Amino acid sequence: MVKIISKNITAPGWAKRIERFRASLNMSQAHLGEELQYSAMAISRWERGIQEPPADCYIKLGKLATGDDRWRFWERAGLTKTDVQNEMPQPKGAVSNFEVVLAGSGAKAIAQKTQLVAIPLLQVHAGSHGENGDHVFDLNQSPHEEVIAAPAAWCPNPESTSCLRVKGKSMVPSIHDGDILAVDRSQTRHSELNNKIVVASHKKKGLSVSRLRHIDGVELLESDNRDYQAITFSKDRTWQILGKVLWLIRQAP
Repeated sequence: MVKIISKNITAPGWAKRIERFRASLNMSQAHLGEELQYSAMAISRWERGIQEPPADCYIKLGKLATGDDRWRFWERAGLTKTDVQNEMPQPKGAVSNFEVVLAGSGAKAIAQKTQLVAIPLLQVHAGSHGENGDHVFDLNQSPHEEVIAAPAAWCPNPESTSCLRVKGKSMVPSIHDGDILAVDRSQTRHSELNNKIVVASHKKKGLSVSRLRHIDGVELLESDNRDYQAITFSKDRTWQILGKVLWLIRQAP
């Protein structure tokens, strides 16, 4: 439930924290509102202490923030640092040195050390349009079934990268049913994802893979197959961007 604060009192600490955080990002109220799927007027009310953000907005603010701000926002959402740490698995995707054997070297097994990233393959599916995906709010808390080794250059943020499978055919030819996607959870700013393929989460539809488009101030989640209707993302606050798709793995037919 949204908390209403009297206009006649000094702005509380949580309101000042939001204003300071926005300033640290060099964002206008309209820009931050776009990231959170709220209006600039709503951001203004929060910063003046007239109205407190709902829990889901505090969670989104926490995901944009780092350090102390992240935990303070999550605490306002009703989460404690201990609760979150207990639910989060140990960091995966760290860069390590693996001993590898070069394929295609004929009879010679040439061993060398190279820098690879161990990326967890999660036990979840993202549905393309027309298919419902698994219901997951945070990819970082999803169990994994195995690990995929990829070149470090493919993973700009290894601690925030994980893989999942796709079901459905509405993203063909870009993405096929059964493909494995590498998703960077740190890349969630809407302003930087125009025309990029993303994984989003919906309370009822679960995980979805789509192309995020900005058209005349409206955000859409589109399928590459135009036979499927686009979703008006900016008008449905139950959608949340979980990350940007970096690359995919496809088994040859």
